[in-house]
Amino acid sequence: MTRRDALRAGGAAALMGLAGCTALPDAPAQTGGDSDDGGGEPVAVASFFSFFDFGRQIAEGTPLTVENLVPTGLHGHGWEPNASITQRIIEADAFVHVGTDFQPWADRAIETIEADDVDTALINAREGIELVDLAASLDREEEGVGAQRGKDPHFWLDPRRAKQSVGNIAEGFADVVPEHADTFRENAERYNAEVLDRIDSDYEAVFEQAERDVVQLAAHNAFQYIGVRYGVRMRPLVTSLAASGDVKPADIREAARVIRENDIRYIANGVFESQRPAQQLVRETGVEAYFPATPYAGVREEWVEQNWGYEEIADNINRPTFEIVLGNKTPEEAAPSAAWLEQWRNFEPV
Repeated sequence: MTRRDALRAGGAAALMGLAGCTALPDAPAQTGGDSDDGGGEPVAVASFFSFFDFGRQIAEGTPLTVENLVPTGLHGHGWEPNASITQRIIEADAFVHVGTDFQPWADRAIETIEADDVDTALINAREGIELVDLAASLDREEEGVGAQRGKDPHFWLDPRRAKQSVGNIAEGFADVVPEHADTFRENAERYNAEVLDRIDSDYEAVFEQAERDVVQLAAHNAFQYIGVRYGVRMRPLVTSLAASGDVKPADIREAARVIRENDIRYIANGVFESQRPAQQLVRETGVEAYFPATPYAGVREEWVEQNWGYEEIADNINRPTFEIVLGNKTPEEAAPSAAWLEQWRNFEPV
């Protein structure tokens, strides 16, 4: 009996001290792959939506099933699951995670796996990826800011860095299911070339067209890698890296100044964040409306129903919003449909 088998038999009781105390729904939001996990086929679980999606693209055509551990409708950064999620990680053949100091619950699960010699393979999607410094406005003493203090962990918003994480996941899967190593690597190369390179090219065209070089977001500081990659200033309203960070009066005043000096009519706001700060800016400044942006950290129910992944969210949520907030197009011109405009102009929270 392996150590994982023993922990399976022991149940979640031994794991209760490892998970957060928040009682939230913990069923996986999505699964992908060609196996129904009913016949002992391999399973990989992912701590974050983006890497679940990359994983299921890589695993296509193999018996490996990939699961997203973050429930639908929740932001993947700041969620604290109960012990059943740690149990699911231990039962899996592989755990795809985002590296240390980003999701505390994932760090605790990794510590358990390593300390107890559990044979769940650990796949770090961030391995070898260069992180950029935090924006100067951020508190360097803030806890949990990436691989080391002073670094921004949201690298996957840059499609070029995301390509490296796809390669990391493919190599991890190849170690877990070596008989399908060639398929994993071929799928990863195809996804990088056909999806991430295409997104990168499309986004580059959007930002090159823009006359304005600043985007005001009524959201937390998750979009800096977009700015780094495409040469634009991404101005978060919430300077914390956490989506639940507080908005200070000084933050509102600074945003109002940026909006006034750059003649900004439209701003972006996080899909899974509070709409109150965005609504305040609409009331108190020259902003006419806010539109959705997301760091690919979670999914809505309708996105799951449509089987949306990183690619579909990039094309149908973020890109139209960037066209609008940069002033490249009017909302009517940028919106994929009239229904999109009706849903997302000054949208309500999930």
